[in-house]
Amino acid sequence: MRMRNPLKNKSKRKQFVELQEDRGFTPGQFEVPEPPIPWKAIFLASLLFLAGSALIVVGVLIQYGNIASDVWLGRGVPFIVIGSVMFIPGAYHLYLAYYAYYKYPGYDFSQIPDWD
Repeated sequence: MRMRNPLKNKSKRKQFVELQEDRGFTPGQFEVPEPPIPWKAIFLASLLFLAGSALIVVGVLIQYGNIASDVWLGRGVPFIVIGSVMFIPGAYHLYLAYYAYYKYPGYDFSQIPDWD
């Protein structure tokens, strides 16, 4: 004896529901909600920007001899490189945050990665 699937209709004919009214598209479907301000990401970008700026300044001061010591003589270039690696993404994300805050066309907070 063959078992019947209890979830299937008993009838062999497929059941269709006819739509009474076609509502089409509504304007609400195409509205994009305003993204929240990613405060944590902006704080981290500020931290990168400030730390990178400080490292670049210290590296330049070492290279020009304003910080003159036998210990620091060969360490100017690494400070400048690491400072640049920190400064560039921090400055870029602060730039995006500034333009998104003042609602320049083409900029919004969804372009800043959120670290939640």
